[in-house]
Amino acid sequence: MDLSAGNCKMGITMRGPWETYGENEEQEKEAAAAAGRLAGLSEVEEGLNVNSNSELKTEGTGGFRELVKDTLYLRSCQAHRVVPASCFLRQGSTPELNLRHRGLGPKGAQALASSLTSNPYVRRLDLRDNGLCGAGAEALASALSKSSSICDVDLSENQLGVVGAQAICAALTVNPAMQKVQLSGNGLEEQAAKYLAELLLAHTGLKSLDLSYNQLNDQAGQMLGPALAENTGLTDLNLSWNHLRGPGAIAFSRGLEANIFLRVLDISYNGFGDPGASAVGEALRTNNVLEELNMRCPGILCKVKAAWVFSSLSRTTQYLPWNFWIFLISR
Repeated sequence: MDLSAGNCKMGITMRGPWETYGENEEQEKEAAAAAGRLAGLSEVEEGLNVNSNSELKTEGTGGFRELVKDTLYLRSCQAHRVVPASCFLRQGSTPELNLRHRGLGPKGAQALASSLTSNPYVRRLDLRDNGLCGAGAEALASALSKSSSICDVDLSENQLGVVGAQAICAALTVNPAMQKVQLSGNGLEEQAAKYLAELLLAHTGLKSLDLSYNQLNDQAGQMLGPALAENTGLTDLNLSWNHLRGPGAIAFSRGLEANIFLRVLDISYNGFGDPGASAVGEALRTNNVLEELNMRCPGILCKVKAAWVFSSLSRTTQYLPWNFWIFLISR
């Protein structure tokens, strides 16, 4: 765990000692286990030197590779002066590495990144809520760009900002294996939209993208709309709880009109307003591949949106998929 604040502002929740006792005890166990493993680094490194020029085709090769993976991680943690995450050491050859809510911080991300590059097992990487910030994202970007196994990554609630978005998008752009990315709740604004748009234009293998609970505004919509129009792979996009409205909502809707791959779209709680809702309705007159649209929003404005969209649907129902669903009015 990285306890340094750095340049990242992290919220602090005060808890009583009875609430943190179990957590502290677990961290102490992790530190003790790490110390024991660190004591055997020299023996492992000696084994690495002996076998560096040979192909390990024996029955114990898998176990040796796992030991090497753990050793590299422990050595990296030692170098960055962070406590190793025990769940990484317990991962073995399982395809999912769940490190959410571990408080890794930027330094923990740097320690993890060096070992991910040589880890052939992980397919899904969950780092939600770790305070990675831009520095942590930059450290992980190199590993994500080189990994041929990771295809699903969750970096939500990490305060990535524009620096983190730029690093992650650049890494994912050159990694054709990536299929699902979650960047929810990272404070992404219009500056980050430029890099998100570049990702949509360049990555044809990405199938699912979650950008919910950010601060993408009308300027962001004007950048994301044209990128969505040209995208040739994305099937699921979540932009709920952002600030797409005005010209941005209209530009995004035009992108939806031209897109022929998207199946599920969530743009709820964005404040599209009458012009945006009208633009969505016009887009649905042309788009005949979208199967699920979520435009939920509170209050009377949602009823106005419903009228706009349904007025278009009434003229174009025959062009929509038989299993099309639309959600407009909150419960």
